[in-house]
Amino acid sequence: MTEDEERATQDRPYTREQMRNACMQLIAAELTLAGNPAIKVPTFWPGYDVIAQPPGAEPQLISVKSCMFKRGEVFVSYLEGDTFDWLAIIMLPGDGEPKRRFFLIPRAVADAKARHDKPTATTERYYRIDEIAELFAEFEDNFILAREEPRA
Repeated sequence: MTEDEERATQDRPYTREQMRNACMQLIAAELTLAGNPAIKVPTFWPGYDVIAQPPGAEPQLISVKSCMFKRGEVFVSYLEGDTFDWLAIIMLPGDGEPKRRFFLIPRAVADAKARHDKPTATTERYYRIDEIAELFAEFEDNFILAREEPRA
């Protein structure tokens, strides 16, 4: 499918690849503005999409996933073997969700809360889009890259 054909089948003036790139740039920009200088890595870099350098800490590798919000059997996924320190999920407005939402989740937390497929399946870690806000509420807008859930 060409870009023009893809646009014609959507209700938006951009392709999925353009949306994906814009979301990676959004994450890099928000991290930088929060004090963690970041940059999008080249397209199709294996395992992660953005690298951030928190002051006085090791570089952090971030895998960015984006999706239009939709209720039901729609998923955000990654492979168990992907190399990253943080999972960034951007939920774009849709189906009753009025605003764009960002979740930056430490890999250990993402893995612990993920659904798992059989070892032979392509998608090994995943979440329903309509469950992300509840699963990862404490990591919404986590551009400072806080690793622990806040304690009440």
